[in-house]
Amino acid sequence: MPGLKPGATITRFSITQSQFAQPPIFKTPLIRMESQIPDSRLQMRPPGFNRKLQISNGQPQITNRLWWSGRIGGMQKITPHLWFDSQAKQAADFYTSVIPGSRITRAVKLHNTPSGDCDLVWFELAGQPFAAISAGPLFKFNPSVSFQVKCGAKQEVDALWQKLSEGGKALMPLDAYPFSERFGWAQDRFGLSWQVIYMGGEISPRITPMLMFVGAVCGKAEEAINFYASVFSAPPPAVLARYGQGAEPDREGSVQFARFTLLGREFAAMDSARGHNFAFNEAISFLVPCDTQQEIDALWAKLSADPRAEQCGWLKDKYGLSWQIAPTILNELMSSPDPKQVARVTQAFLKMKKFNIAELQRAAGE
Repeated sequence: MPGLKPGATITRFSITQSQFAQPPIFKTPLIRMESQIPDSRLQMRPPGFNRKLQISNGQPQITNRLWWSGRIGGMQKITPHLWFDSQAKQAADFYTSVIPGSRITRAVKLHNTPSGDCDLVWFELAGQPFAAISAGPLFKFNPSVSFQVKCGAKQEVDALWQKLSEGGKALMPLDAYPFSERFGWAQDRFGLSWQVIYMGGEISPRITPMLMFVGAVCGKAEEAINFYASVFSAPPPAVLARYGQGAEPDREGSVQFARFTLLGREFAAMDSARGHNFAFNEAISFLVPCDTQQEIDALWAKLSADPRAEQCGWLKDKYGLSWQIAPTILNELMSSPDPKQVARVTQAFLKMKKFNIAELQRAAGE
């Protein structure tokens, strides 16, 4: 469940290294992503589940501001969920002011949680849904998951780079590379990683989550993206570039750049065998809203690989990536004007690992 720490008691052609200069952390470039895929405008469902139900004065006054969905077409869109220490609202304000076509859609403050006051924020960046929470210093962002922002003009790259990198750290400096005439990779002031790249022409989608498979899962990017495509009955992934000879320590033939689409959300992936001291963690998870128990059960059975990470809809897959599998019916149950019903449903789902819709409905009707 978004904002819940798993286990808490409460309540995504070969170019060799020698062809260009790079900083020591990222020795191998990313390949330019094709940008001809139109925006599918499928279902967009910003998440809204919290861990602490008592908003203020000890009363569970949760309204439909915390659970809502929008359906465009007949599918759902996966939503990146960002875990901040205490800066979710500030970060969302910053990102929506920097990236054109962005806006905050909902914001709620929860009081008296185990992490203190807790901000929940839902926002769109270039029309794509994101969610964020301030829930304490439990997890830290790292470059294993970054967000690629594709630009149609070099001036746009420069402007975004200046704003996103200010107060942060350059991982690959803004420059011309063999795969793009203008590209930079930076961690922003909040620690979140961004790749800003010149693509030219009309681009959609503008923002793509990039999954970097490092450490124990390095070399498994192709296996992983094929696994995800099978789980979500998605089109086959496209491996657009593989490492060639002379790219050591990266193994020849492993994934240098691939893209795939899950439920209308485009992702990218790569392997990196460099000496990274990070891995996937709960700071960035991907929320999948489900309409039926069958959907929840099927995704849970296919994705969950670590029983210790199962709590309130959270799970980890066999590659260490975190997902949240959430029933959309909570929108209805938790927007009830009856605080006693809300409290009963709350107590029911706080005990769950995988959400059970029938039990939630039973709790609501008691």
